[in-house]
Amino acid sequence: MSAEAANPGATSRRRGRTRLDLRRIGRVALLGPASRDRLPDAIGHVADAHRAHHPDADLSILHRAYVLAESSHRGQMRKSGEPYITHPLAVTLILAELGAETTTLTAALLHDTVEDTDVTLDQVRSEFGEEVCFLVDGVTKLEKVDYGAAAEPETFRKMLVATGNDVRVMSIKLADRLHNMRTLTVMRPEKQARIARVTRDVLIPLAERLGVQALKTELEDLVFAILHPEEYERTRALIAADAGTGDPLNVIAEEVRRVLRDAGLSAEVLVRPRHFVSVHRVRLKRGELRGTDFGRLLVLVAEDADCYGVLGELHTCFTPVVSEFKDFIAAPKFNLYQSLHTAVVSPDGEVAEILIRTHQMHKVAEAGVVALGNPYAPTDDAETADDGVRADPTRPGWLSRLLEWQQSTPDPDTFWTSLRADLAEDREITVFRPDGGTLGLPAGASCVDAAYAQYGEAAHRCIGARVNGRLATLSTVLSDGDTVQPLLALDIGSGPLPEWLDHARTPAARIAITGWLSAHPQPEVPSPASATGRPPEPRPQESAGGRAPGVGTLVRRIAGNAVVDLPDATVRLAGCCTPVPPDAVTGFAVRGGAVTVHREECPAVGRMRARGREPVGVRWLNTGGCRVTLVAESFGRPRLLADLTEAIATAGAAVVSATVEPPSEQRVRHTYTLRLPDAAQLPALMRAMRAVPGVYDVSRAQRPATA
Repeated sequence: MSAEAANPGATSRRRGRTRLDLRRIGRVALLGPASRDRLPDAIGHVADAHRAHHPDADLSILHRAYVLAESSHRGQMRKSGEPYITHPLAVTLILAELGAETTTLTAALLHDTVEDTDVTLDQVRSEFGEEVCFLVDGVTKLEKVDYGAAAEPETFRKMLVATGNDVRVMSIKLADRLHNMRTLTVMRPEKQARIARVTRDVLIPLAERLGVQALKTELEDLVFAILHPEEYERTRALIAADAGTGDPLNVIAEEVRRVLRDAGLSAEVLVRPRHFVSVHRVRLKRGELRGTDFGRLLVLVAEDADCYGVLGELHTCFTPVVSEFKDFIAAPKFNLYQSLHTAVVSPDGEVAEILIRTHQMHKVAEAGVVALGNPYAPTDDAETADDGVRADPTRPGWLSRLLEWQQSTPDPDTFWTSLRADLAEDREITVFRPDGGTLGLPAGASCVDAAYAQYGEAAHRCIGARVNGRLATLSTVLSDGDTVQPLLALDIGSGPLPEWLDHARTPAARIAITGWLSAHPQPEVPSPASATGRPPEPRPQESAGGRAPGVGTLVRRIAGNAVVDLPDATVRLAGCCTPVPPDAVTGFAVRGGAVTVHREECPAVGRMRARGREPVGVRWLNTGGCRVTLVAESFGRPRLLADLTEAIATAGAAVVSATVEPPSEQRVRHTYTLRLPDAAQLPALMRAMRAVPGVYDVSRAQRPATA
């Protein structure tokens, strides 16, 4: 693709770096000592890198793909002045170094032919097969001529949908963006910044979620250099200054080797320098950097059990920093990452962070899904999903969720915004359904998110949830390992509340809630002026409080269908008594020009009048939907919460919030804030709750309130 790449930092990697050093395969490595007129020799670099991971690979298809790519791009030049073929070759070489299989490399060589040359997808299909054709099509950009400003978001949508069927599509895109970012300095500064921001907001999170750390870390450094040049230079200077001093990590590494050798554990101990962004983050976290902050120790062993053996020896012979221990082997990250993390204090008082993993774990940690080869290779138990999508054991839950909600966002801007927000969630939790199934959700997700993840649009009827067997509000934030059971009302016509948006973290939930609210707007009371085109004539009106407004008074509708006799007032229903139609009500002006509406028997009304506060007339407009707080007094017994919740749902009420006080003398108090579609249903609801065995009283809330 036509974007250019440049390496923003000339500082070389520190000695001992164990991750794949992709920068060495830039233009110099690509062309080698040969001149530009000998470009065909460059395919040898790809072949050598590929054979290092796949000794028995058939290279003939790579040669054929190179011939087609080179002949198609012949005469095209990059903005840097190089022949264009250097770009697909570099992309292919990046993937070959990561261990990608032959089909991915073939598609990488051809990934720009359909977009930038006269080669068609049909030609690619007939020459190289359906799989290569699918991968090439997946990374081909949509034309701006056809899509205008929506071309970029729609291209990513297309690419993500293709990734849902074949994760290799995104690995090619990531390698493509990495090479483009390496020589981005040939672009105008404003274009550099735009491309860097998209890389930061979309590509880097995708690389993280697919586990391709080798690409992610270099992309982070390249973006860091463009968007934060001053901080980048400061970090580069710190790394350069540290390189000229004695490295305490080498001393600790030697001591670790001795400890493991004495214990009879075969392990490779390496010093793993941090990349620029990692050093920058540590500096922000700790302030002044220590000598051991510029890297970590990496211990590689053969078997999983050896990881824990190494951990035990290190914690025995060194002082461990307990707060730094994490076990990502027993509980792998959602991006396939596995490793033990710990930190120990050396006899000299230096603190060293240590990663412990097997060689296979290290390969997957660096290359992610690329290291898994072809997840769609034919096997005896190959499966295809019901929707025609190939069953993919490597397809992560976050990608499945993304593919689901993107179908509900035809608007490109909404999709683009939601995608960035979704990818900004950098941690995932797993919660369990009562039937034993699991739901993958972003960290910070609530019961609202779990309901929509499990039931889709049927979650509009959700009235509450049980978390770990206990009744919980929909706003409850879930933790990793929780068991959650959303509770649905029987009334299929009920819908979500606007405040659910305050608790929804997943785009799927937010899009579904927003869509329902847009399709079911709350009815508004037409002003008299809207019908006649002129201001209304003042006339006296009776209110439930018994006062008539003065001449010229305007009437304003509030939530809960209450109307007050005070012009331009912001009004609300009191939370202490939660009045609903047809309660006798009165109002009082409070600070800020607001009017609070209370039931006549509310204790707050007596206190207001005792202080000489003048009441404001209030009347009910109609008996439409309302919110009310009920208190149920009961004797404690098993399944009481379940039966009460079922009674509320059967009556057609939606639970906004619920609290249960600790039992006292075998008595339990439940407080529910409910939303009713019709206030006239309140007496029937209270009777239904009283009919629940063990419940001896249900009353309206009368909580203390301040003026």
